[in-house]
Amino acid sequence: MEIPESLRYAENHEWTRLGDDGSVTVGITEFAQDALGDIVYVDLPEVGREVAAGEVFGEVESTKSVSDVYAPVSGVITAVNEALEATPELVNQSPYGDGWFIVIEPSDVDALKQLMDAAAYASHTAE
Repeated sequence: MEIPESLRYAENHEWTRLGDDGSVTVGITEFAQDALGDIVYVDLPEVGREVAAGEVFGEVESTKSVSDVYAPVSGVITAVNEALEATPELVNQSPYGDGWFIVIEPSDVDALKQLMDAAAYASHTAE
């Protein structure tokens, strides 16, 4: 299972990538998409919505279940991955690439430090 070193991870299996401009891209991990199975629908929020860390911002529907997706940091959503509307399977094919969900302009970029690094997330998923 791939757990990129450059990302930070939330307990609910979301990953975050800090951009050069201070924005945070969010998706779900390979572990999460594997557990869900074939993803058939992704419900994403509106651009401009404010979210709090730990708040549900969307849903992922798979052949097995429907699962909430949580904001790992607080801030304003500045972009959503519109490609997922037509091709939700991108989450299965490229969870850390083309399968990203949203971009957040964080209210406190230091909040990322509270998320797990790759080693901690590997330990978390091994439990």
